Amino acid sequence: MTAKPLRLALPLVLIFCAISVRAQTELGLPDRSQAAMVQQRIGVTDITIRYHRPLVDGRKIWGALVPYGKVWRAGANFNTTFEVSDPISVEGKALPKGIYGLHMIPTADSWAIIFSKAADSWGSYTYDQAEDALRVTVKPHASDMQEALEYSFGDLQPAAATVAMKWEKLTVPFRISVSDEQTVLPYIRRKLRGFQQYFWGPPNEAAQYCLEKKIALPEALKWADLSIQAEERFENLATKSDILKAMGKNDEGKKVWQHAMELAKPTQLYTYARGLQAQKREAEAMEIFKEVAQKSPDDLFGHMAQARIKSHAGDYAGAAEEVKAGIAVTPNGAQKEALKGLLDKLNAKQDINK
Repeated sequence: MTAKPLRLALPLVLIFCAISVRAQTELGLPDRSQAAMVQQRIGVTDITIRYHRPLVDGRKIWGALVPYGKVWRAGANFNTTFEVSDPISVEGKALPKGIYGLHMIPTADSWAIIFSKAADSWGSYTYDQAEDALRVTVKPHASDMQEALEYSFGDLQPAAATVAMKWEKLTVPFRISVSDEQTVLPYIRRKLRGFQQYFWGPPNEAAQYCLEKKIALPEALKWADLSIQAEERFENLATKSDILKAMGKNDEGKKVWQHAMELAKPTQLYTYARGLQAQKREAEAMEIFKEVAQKSPDDLFGHMAQARIKSHAGDYAGAAEEVKAGIAVTPNGAQKEALKGLLDKLNAKQDINK
């Protein structure tokens, strides 16, 4: 006769707790486990973690307040949620875009990190493994004392980062990463369906990105053509030439490059050469600097091109004289200060190309 009331006891406790939490939230009163949010953009993908921060408060946490071998809400109060605006990988495993309930199962030497499709639950009390979108296993490690539970993003890379849950004297990290094909390319396609397709800059920028990453080159070529259609310039012709060469179409690439050189201004060539330097293509950059020096030997860019050529060759005194000549023909105060910084490097016999 007593079995039925016992089965009702736990749900009644949970309902009472939920009502209490809701009332406190509606009044906006201070919460012992305060609400928090941390967000990070990786590439064009936004990752957002919303959670509540319980305190240690002198308690034994691992294996006690948070039992080993049982599902834990990875925070306090409501579900900890993990939201991604694009598909990502977690520890090398795919996770689609969406909002997930974040749960964990701790043990003494390994932890399961769980992304549940049920993002609106209250804690882990109604957790159902059948609703898992992804589960990965990671290793925790000891760390300095952390009184309030905290999530953070670290070890940031262009396409990856490490999420760390820190509490008491333990850190639980898991690695997330994105791919250009799944995130950046769809983002570019969406953007270039709007008004930005009618200007030369955005399509050229998209084509340049693909060229640098060596991805989707046929599509990048279409974007370069779209840019040229909006306004034919040295920049987008140079982009198209480089894409064609990267696709093995060298003869076509050379023809486009010759036309680009017919339109090129010293400023554009100098900027292009600096871009080559950023890509560690120093020999090609020096050839372009020579073109700048020939086209415009007596203006700022001509002097700076010659300075970079001489500096590259180890002629720091000659390069310094070119920088001085560049300062003399430069009206811009901020630009003069930047040139003086280069002059200081040359006087210290340092290569301004590095």
